[in-house]
Order: sequence, then C-alpha cells, then structure tokens
Amino acid sequence: MRGFLFCLLLLLAGSCSVPDSQNMADDPNAASTVAITNVNVLPMTGAGMLNGQTLLIKNGKIERMAPSDEVDVPAGSTQINGTGKFLMPGLAEMHAHIPTPQEGDDSLVRETLFLYLSRGVTTIRGMLGAPYHLELKEMIAADSILSPRVFTSSPSLNGNTVPTPEEARKLVTQYQKDGYDFLKIHPGIPLDAFDEMAKTAREVGITFSGHVPQPVGIRHALDAQYASIDHLDGYISGLATEADWAQLDNNIGFFGYNTVPYAREPEIEVLAKQTKDRGVWIVSTQSLFTRWFSPDDPAAMANEPEMKYMSGRTRYQWRQSKQNAIGADNYTEEQWKKMIDLRQQLLRALHENGVPLLLGSDAPQVFNVPGFSLEHEMDAMKDAGLSNEVILMSGTANPARFFHMEGQFGTIQEGASADLLLLTGNPLEDLSQTWAQEGVMVRGRWLSREYIDERLAEIAATHVE
Repeated sequence: MRGFLFCLLLLLAGSCSVPDSQNMADDPNAASTVAITNVNVLPMTGAGMLNGQTLLIKNGKIERMAPSDEVDVPAGSTQINGTGKFLMPGLAEMHAHIPTPQEGDDSLVRETLFLYLSRGVTTIRGMLGAPYHLELKEMIAADSILSPRVFTSSPSLNGNTVPTPEEARKLVTQYQKDGYDFLKIHPGIPLDAFDEMAKTAREVGITFSGHVPQPVGIRHALDAQYASIDHLDGYISGLATEADWAQLDNNIGFFGYNTVPYAREPEIEVLAKQTKDRGVWIVSTQSLFTRWFSPDDPAAMANEPEMKYMSGRTRYQWRQSKQNAIGADNYTEEQWKKMIDLRQQLLRALHENGVPLLLGSDAPQVFNVPGFSLEHEMDAMKDAGLSNEVILMSGTANPARFFHMEGQFGTIQEGASADLLLLTGNPLEDLSQTWAQEGVMVRGRWLSREYIDERLAEIAATHVE
C-alpha cells in the first residue's frame, strides 16, 4: 500500500507544472534544462559567496554558472526563482545505515532514503553493507529509485567473521572482488587477524574504516592507516595506560567510557598529531553520544517531532536502549559530561592539527532519525568550538575529497553533479539556516518544499498508532 501511495504521489507531483517549484522527482528529464536564477551561491570551493548567480542544469549536472546578466536562459527551461535566497551543495551523511528489503518489501528502504533526501542529504556512506546495497547502487545509477548517491561498506569484519588471519585474507579479497567501496571494521578482531586484514586490503586496493578493536588500540590503528576512524573510537581509551586498563580488568566500557577517570589530557595533542601524520580522516558522530548517552528523558525524546517518521517499534526499542545505557550501575551524569568534554577537546585538537573532518551522525540509530540527525550533529560540532564554515565543509566538499572525487559533487561549479539546497538564509552566518530549505535538488531532480512535506506526511501517516 505504501508503495502504491508513493507512486501515486509522484504522478500527482509530476502533473503539476509551476515554474518556481516544479517537481521532477518522477522524471529526471521533465525539462531539458533547469535554471536557478538570481541566487546567492555558497560554492564551498573557497571562492566565498557569489551573489546574483544563475545556474543552468542539464542531464543532472551544472552546465553553466555565472552572474545572471551574463546567462541566457534557454526557452522552455524550467525556472526556479532564487532571488534573495542562498544555494549550497547537498549534504553528505558519512556514517549512515540503509535497511534491506524484508520479504521482498522495499518500502522501508525507500522511506529511509527519502528521509535522508528530505533534509538535504544527497550523498550517504552506508556503514554496514550487504549484497542488496550493491544492487541498490545499480538502481540509483539507472535512475530507477529516488535516492541519495550511495557509497557502501562491506559486510561487517569483526571478531566472529574474521577470528583468524586466514579468514581475514579470505573475506577482504572476496569483498573487494564483490565491488564494495570499502571495508567496515567492527570490534573484536584479534591483532593478528587485523594486521592481515590491513595488509591484504593494501594488496588488493581497498580501504577500511570504522571502529578500532580493543586488541588493536588507537596508536596501532593509526599506524595501519584507516581511511577514517568513526565515533572517535579508541581515542578516549587511548588516553589511559595499559596499567589503567588492567585496573578495570580490561573492561574499558562503551567507546572507552570506563577509562574516562584515567584520561591523560596531554595525550590528546599527541594523538591528534599522529592522526594527521598518518593521513586518517575522522567521523566523530558526536550526536550519538549527546543523544543516546545523555541523561535526557527517553520518553520525552521519543515524542520529539521527527520521531513521527519512525515506527512505534523503533521508538520503543530506542527508549529501551537509552534507558539501559543511562540506567547502568556505573553511569553517572558527571562522568558522561567529562566524556563529552574529552571528545570535544579531541575534536578541536584534531581540527587544529589539520586532520580532515567528515560529517556523520550514525543514523538511523538511537534517537537519530535519518536526515534529521545531522542537525544534532552540526550543533554538537558547534558546541565543540568548530566554525560554521568548517562544519559545512565537513558535509560538502570534504566527502568528495575523501573519495577522490573533487569537482564531481560536494561543490557548486560547472561540471559538478547538481546536488543542491535552496535556502532562505545564509548558513555561514547562521548554521540553523542549513535547515531552512525551500527545495532539494539531487543529481538534477528538483524536490520542492511542497513535495517533500507531502511525502513526509505520508510517511508519518504510516506510523500512526
């Protein structure tokens, strides 16, 4: 039923042709050229704000961008009036999760992908891959599904799947042949298996990202040259010594929570410099910790406005997960605050030492709704002392650099993919303006505010209980 309603909504949207808000979600070739006229452009190329620009978009790419008085808009073009508005590149969620179809039903997949798009996320890096996600990438390339651009990890490499060096070599080789974009590392991998994984990955030409297994530790992980370390995993526990770990019977806790009282803060600068020297990128997922592990009331969080887009079962599971976390015997608000303080110090030091940052929130995850969670992530990065420009860069140009695809997405320039957000205010001056979106363009497809709101209402209606 949800699939039928979605198709019906797309057809209705496509039957309405209003010049300022034409919706092309159902047909990427609805107009030969789309013109966004007289708009202020934040290109994220280092060029600063470009005022009064007109963009011509054709075949999903920015064909021309110049001052409006220098651009002739072709007759018959679909025109979007940008007067007084601001245009920035679409966002990348660099720690995302994508569901898989259940018994042939892909409605949850489509819902999740749309939730990302509804908040301007036009690129996602899936962090727990499955064979279906390789099929999904083919569907996206064929324009047969409305979706952000997707990069996908392999299935999880962890203590169960790669308990030995032999298994590590076997799976790394297989996943590279299968076509996954990178390997996903989870906890539990023994040191010898990890080293074989890293060695084989270099040999076959595939990168790896994710968690830092406790037997590996942050310093050895950095030396192995992860593409990215996510969650700042290993950093908090790395501020304590092995002798401190021994006092805890090696129970360092979730992301090093138990080691917080032992943290040696001068080591923050040491780890930041090593991270820079080894060329490792960081996806901090600060909101995972400010949302999941904060002392805030789970029942109140379950009633936040964006929660209506999640099922009742998911909201219940999230409440239980958060309650279990903050109800643990060793949980205190004071230690949580100290952990957040250490993470903020780490994030600042990493940035100040030139470590490149990537925007990622870990969604869907406990009280992190796809798309919506990036607002919480940006706020948490701001709380850590990062500037608006650095935060915006982490979700636009930096992801393209990370994937060695500069100029192809993440910036507004001729030849780049037309992944764009039309805003009512300037996000460089006020970061919250990132969410004042009048429309989203994904690879040349324009999703108007009206269309997005209608589709969100449909998703919410499926979860009314």
